[in-house]
Amino acid sequence: MRAFLFPGQGAQSVGMGKAFADAYPAAKAVFEEVDDALGEKLSALIWDGPAEELTLTANTQPALMATSLAAFRALEAEGVSISDASYVAGHSLGEYSALCAAGSIGVGEAAKLLRLRGQAMQAACAPGVGAMAALLGLGLADAQKAAAEAAQGEICEAANDNEPTQVVISGHKAAVERCGEIAKAMGAKRAMMLPVSAPFHCALMQPAADAMAEALAGVEIKAPAVPVVSNVKCEGVTDPEEIRKLLVAQVTGAVRWREGVLWMASQGVTELVEIGAGKVLCGLARRIDKSLGAKAVNGPDDAKAVAAAMGEA
Repeated sequence: MRAFLFPGQGAQSVGMGKAFADAYPAAKAVFEEVDDALGEKLSALIWDGPAEELTLTANTQPALMATSLAAFRALEAEGVSISDASYVAGHSLGEYSALCAAGSIGVGEAAKLLRLRGQAMQAACAPGVGAMAALLGLGLADAQKAAAEAAQGEICEAANDNEPTQVVISGHKAAVERCGEIAKAMGAKRAMMLPVSAPFHCALMQPAADAMAEALAGVEIKAPAVPVVSNVKCEGVTDPEEIRKLLVAQVTGAVRWREGVLWMASQGVTELVEIGAGKVLCGLARRIDKSLGAKAVNGPDDAKAVAAAMGEA
């Protein structure tokens, strides 16, 4: 069994997806659809930069989705279909890419939702109030203990459970800094403050969750062709109304990536294909479960190789 994975924020780079657009008309059409939906040439920013502008959350989120869907269209052009996967999953904003690939949400609609999501997350918390940090060498239970001890009346929560020794915490800046010191005292190898513009996936994002609830209420969501493994629930979902609620909950809820990958493995998944920019999820998968095979589709050569390997399987 196989799952298709779609990356989240941090995987972006200037120039991503250009090779797909040049090689596949269907991939180029994705970028055109996103440009039309947003009423601007996001594709020019993706391919030509500047990097500082691309890394703004409101740009990064639709840009990564566009790149993932262009990569997926390239795979389709090589003979791969959504039915070649038993599940799809995406890391944070990547869940929107997964839903698009599975036919649950349209590409243009997802671009508009992700632009709003990025803007709302940025606006939810004044600059300098919040922060995020990666705790390296500490598991989820210990990271949660450290966060609870550090909170001292402020918000400090586990935001991303990425793999057995990497948990990202999010909340008020002072509390996150305290958590880093507590985590090191508990045995964490490093507590690394992250260069992010807002404290994602914690209670400080409630205004953004409210904005997404309002936006998603007016969006048509179809049942996906294959189950989408929710970041919040860590299992496959297909009901459109449940998907709608989970996308709202995801804004303040933790990205339970490690649990989601383990759940897919428990269902019989042995092969993961990361579709879009970078290879972050392939690296996480190897640290979550060494028995899982993971490949990344970052360019046309990857699309051809992965499609050929699937054809031989």
